[in-house]
Amino acid sequence: MKAWLPLLLRLALVVLLVAFITSPAWFEPLLKPLTENNAPVIYNQGSLLTLTLLHLRTVLIATVAATIVAVALAILVTRPAGVEFLPLSRSLVNIGQTFPPVAVLALAVPAVGFGEKPTLIALFLYGLLPIFENALTGLTTLPANVVEAARGAGMTGWQRLTKVELPLSAPIILGGIRLSVVISLATATIGSTVAAKTLGEVIIAGLLSNNLAFILQGGLIVAALAVLIYDGLSAVERYTARRMGREAE
Repeated sequence: MKAWLPLLLRLALVVLLVAFITSPAWFEPLLKPLTENNAPVIYNQGSLLTLTLLHLRTVLIATVAATIVAVALAILVTRPAGVEFLPLSRSLVNIGQTFPPVAVLALAVPAVGFGEKPTLIALFLYGLLPIFENALTGLTTLPANVVEAARGAGMTGWQRLTKVELPLSAPIILGGIRLSVVISLATATIGSTVAAKTLGEVIIAGLLSNNLAFILQGGLIVAALAVLIYDGLSAVERYTARRMGREAE
């Protein structure tokens, strides 16, 4: 029973999350005590389901872009011809962590306007560092005997990269992607300050109207998404690590 308990808890969270974003009125009695002066209990300025899907889409686009750039940079600086670019690459991926997300949004809005674009820029910059560092670690800590065996088998540099190095590094790279996604899920909420369609709308509406029920709705949905996606990517990471371990043997 103990082994099944974590899985049952995750399934219960999935069911509750789906029920809440599709039929939030069911939970009105629970949230009613958090409102005052007959204020609306359930967020009524848009669909929670639509905002959740748009929030996830924004995070997905930014994470995919950050993954492509960060992994490409890690590959570049781990090749003999690109080693000298390592300090420059580290400086570039650290840019997102240097500036607060609000500052990035403020700088991006004049260039690209309001909406989803400045939010994507902020999330992209914030997502680079963990993916790059994990990819760099994965590519530089490969078993030397495996790499030498691939070289001795006559594989070209491209073949070693695609058939040996990247597959063996995949679990560590996934760890960086997992961290990046969780950071982006939370950070994306501030995108609503520049008119991006995210769950931040619900939280901001609650802050402006002093409606704790709204704030809790937006916060709980983001938190549930973060927990479920983190667990899901962790499971994929463990499966990939086991599979690569068996193949390396």
